[in-house]
Amino acid sequence: MKALKGQDIRRMFLQFFEEKGHTVIPPASLIPVDDPSLLWINSGVATLKKYFDGTVAPPSPRLVNVQKSIRTNDIENVGKTARHHTLFEMLGNFSIGDYFKKEAIAWAWEFLSDPRWIGFDPDRLSVTIHPEDEEAYELWRNMIGLPEERIIRLEGNFWDIGEGPSGPNSEIFFDRGPRYGDDPNDPELYPGGENERYLEIWNLVFSQYNHNPDGTYTPLPSKNIDTGMGLERMASVLQDAETNFDTDLFLPIIEKAVQTIGVPYLSSRTATVAYRVIADHIRALTFAIADGALPSNEGRGYVLRRLLRRAVRYGRRLGLTKPHLYLLVGTVGEVMGDFYPEVVKKKEHISAVIEREEVRFLERLEEGETLMDAVITKAQKEGRHLITGEEAFVLYDTYGFPLELIEDDAREVGMHVDREGFERAMTEQKERSRASRLKVDSMQVQGGMLKDFTETSVFVGYDALEVDAARVIGLFQGSDAAPSLHPDEEGALILDRTPFYAESGGQVADRGTLSSADGTVEAEVLEVVKAPHGQHLHQVRVVRGVITPGMVFKASVDRRLRESVIKNHTATHLLHKALRDALGEHVEQAGSLVAPDRLRFDFSHYASVEETMLAEIEATVNRVILQNIPVETFMKPLQEAKAMGAMALFGEKYGDIVRVVKVGDYSLELCGGCHVRRTAEIGLFKITSESGIGAGIRRIEAVTGWQAYTYVNERLKVLEDTADLMKTDALGVRDKVQGLFQELKNRERRIEALLDRLTHFEAQELWKRARTLGEAQVLAAKVEAQDMDALRKQLDALKAGKSGVAIVLGAEADGRALLVSYVSPDLVQKGYHAGEIIKKVAAEVGGRGGGKPDMAQAGGKSPEHLKKALDTVYTIFA
Repeated sequence: MKALKGQDIRRMFLQFFEEKGHTVIPPASLIPVDDPSLLWINSGVATLKKYFDGTVAPPSPRLVNVQKSIRTNDIENVGKTARHHTLFEMLGNFSIGDYFKKEAIAWAWEFLSDPRWIGFDPDRLSVTIHPEDEEAYELWRNMIGLPEERIIRLEGNFWDIGEGPSGPNSEIFFDRGPRYGDDPNDPELYPGGENERYLEIWNLVFSQYNHNPDGTYTPLPSKNIDTGMGLERMASVLQDAETNFDTDLFLPIIEKAVQTIGVPYLSSRTATVAYRVIADHIRALTFAIADGALPSNEGRGYVLRRLLRRAVRYGRRLGLTKPHLYLLVGTVGEVMGDFYPEVVKKKEHISAVIEREEVRFLERLEEGETLMDAVITKAQKEGRHLITGEEAFVLYDTYGFPLELIEDDAREVGMHVDREGFERAMTEQKERSRASRLKVDSMQVQGGMLKDFTETSVFVGYDALEVDAARVIGLFQGSDAAPSLHPDEEGALILDRTPFYAESGGQVADRGTLSSADGTVEAEVLEVVKAPHGQHLHQVRVVRGVITPGMVFKASVDRRLRESVIKNHTATHLLHKALRDALGEHVEQAGSLVAPDRLRFDFSHYASVEETMLAEIEATVNRVILQNIPVETFMKPLQEAKAMGAMALFGEKYGDIVRVVKVGDYSLELCGGCHVRRTAEIGLFKITSESGIGAGIRRIEAVTGWQAYTYVNERLKVLEDTADLMKTDALGVRDKVQGLFQELKNRERRIEALLDRLTHFEAQELWKRARTLGEAQVLAAKVEAQDMDALRKQLDALKAGKSGVAIVLGAEADGRALLVSYVSPDLVQKGYHAGEIIKKVAAEVGGRGGGKPDMAQAGGKSPEHLKKALDTVYTIFA
């Protein structure tokens, strides 16, 4: 049996079947192109269904492929078992009406047993067949020569997914030897049983029947072959690995994660499971994002978000509280990039998407985990094994804690979650959302009297910021009618005519005042929203006097705030157009805020906007502003407006007649908001930030007018002050800073050289504490080191040029014990082993470790026992 790498197995499989006349089908995207029934490509045959069902003629009746696949139905087992994965690779050969059982069995046997290929010992191979498949039995028994006892008949060996092609199958098993099971009384110890000794490595499906709608089976006129070999399983056998995770397909990823996290792999059950989950999930995330999927709250995006959050939480179990998964994308590329170049080509994009998701999740996770712990503790104190639906919903709704993670945490302590109760709480919340329209500052539920209030109110605020005689036609507290409002009381009112804009379309509501003609009654307008029948509902606070229904007021909008708002609103339209021109027509508005002091614009785009592109977009908007283009608004039938090219917001509902905002020949949008009369009124436009807020959604924040002037001036003042400190002018700051950086680098190099000399000196001092025990010079010492890298550097300095030495160093860092050990080659030859030494020492600090005969490292959770641990070194050599 050859020790083959994963890439060698792929290559040999494809080469073997090419020589048998098969056409190689390149791996397809994980995202199904022409099969809406699938969320992901989940098998090697999934991409070939169009050939098997006759929809498309195959390029050849004999096909072979290596196909990346995703399945998440057993996600809770990933990392906890030897062979469950979310992303896996299936190697398969297929016949579409060409060869059948004889060739499929003969070629499978040849590939597995011939020394030119895999070269398994034939005596270690067994097969299972369907009890009624005499043809397969005869082929295995007489053509291949397998002894009867290694041909096991199992009822489950029949492939059938409902109507359509079906048939018996034959699975091939490899005997991994008695170290994986040798109990003769174990009823599951046979090929096809639940055991680790007999490992299924290949499944041959013989499609020879049609499963009819009436449940009967009839022979297929054209018989097919569909086989599947799991690459990860085959690699574990050929590399003599205990689990799939201990192969070259996973170990480099795990080793990279260990470098980041610092807890040794296999040091505990918790660490083992965590690293396996992380390695598995980052592979799935990397490949799925490379193929165009993005984390989101639905469909395959939700699957990715769930995988990422599960991996992040397992990292936290090892003490890591910062983003780290994105650092593994490059290693996935190193492992898989030869066959899947897309994961290397798209590394930056994949890393950016994952890092962004990690940051967002970690921001909410810590608070949610604290509450989750409290919920579990409360349940335990009450003797419950159930997390109630209400408790789970609070974690989900308030803290963004996914239900699956709540269930994961509950399972870890032997509890479960009331899913039905959770779904009820979710439904109730949706009903509450539909039944109410609450403002943050309590506009109260728009029900009761408001629900039935139908009197007409006219908005005149496009053309006027004051109305001299606005009559109160409705007065409310909460959702009920109010007879009056007194000083310092808050309530809501509706006017027959109002200049106050009600918050909508991203534009904030106007603020201002209501005052009686004689000045005895005055109220402050705090907020304005739309009532159930579209009237503008004003939230007010009475300053003096008493408000009653029918009173007439002078309604005055705060002019300064409105003028700032309209600058930002028109600037938002200009920004939208500039983004589409610069980035492409895929850019769509995904949300906005138009406030007096700033604007915020969310838009669809797959990547961050580069600084140079952002600068050009900003310049474009300012050029349009300086052209002083007139801004027109007019009403049009919806279809006519769209025919003119007016942009409509995706998902927004419009009436038959719509309001159009036109900025010369530059911008044309459907919009009900307030705008400047000419673009020059905006003054200056300045982008203050660009960021990502979700899967494929970017956000630009900007300021205009006086806020933009202030923003620029503040930064210019900082630049000028910095220039004064550096004895130069503003234009010379960059050169000065670059010079300082170079000087700093030079000093750092000198410091590093001095530290090396100091380390060498400290090494000489430490050797004075060494003991001569038998034929070895033994040194065990606690030193200062901030991390494992620093500890290894000290070890390197101590062992340089030495023979006949054994060294163990310990350090305390971040509340943990770190240990490294070294045994010189001459002592290794005499039977001393650094890995065995470190195991004994690590046990004293509550940890585990291991390594090579000459070098090993470990960690532990009890640094207070370091001295005692290091003292044990001398007893080993005594």
